[in-house]
Amino acid sequence: MTMTLTKTRIGSSDWPCQVKTPGSYDWERSAAKWLRELVPARYASYPALIRHPVLLARHAQIQVQNEIRVARTALQTARADLPALGMPESVIEHTIKMYAAEVMQLQHIARSVRAVSQALVDRGR
Repeated sequence: MTMTLTKTRIGSSDWPCQVKTPGSYDWERSAAKWLRELVPARYASYPALIRHPVLLARHAQIQVQNEIRVARTALQTARADLPALGMPESVIEHTIKMYAAEVMQLQHIARSVRAVSQALVDRGR
């Protein structure tokens, strides 16, 4: 899965810059496009997820939460597991930093997905 780097929009540190402001022209389409980038391609093509962006947002939330768990597990086990794989200390340290940065980025993406999801739910009310 390709994870799009999420930057912030002025006024909301959680709102992804790739998604137009709620209420603006075509904002739902920009939200769905961004959300599709966060899920495996096979899910992004399912008709129910295409027709119902709230379902797509729900799946993206689950996907990102699972990716956070994977990155945390990789981070927590790197120091114990990587020496047995023959990795030198410099590679282990770099890997730990990489996973720590990934956890932080994924947590930010998770907040962004929640913000977009809430806006989509509010639009449907």
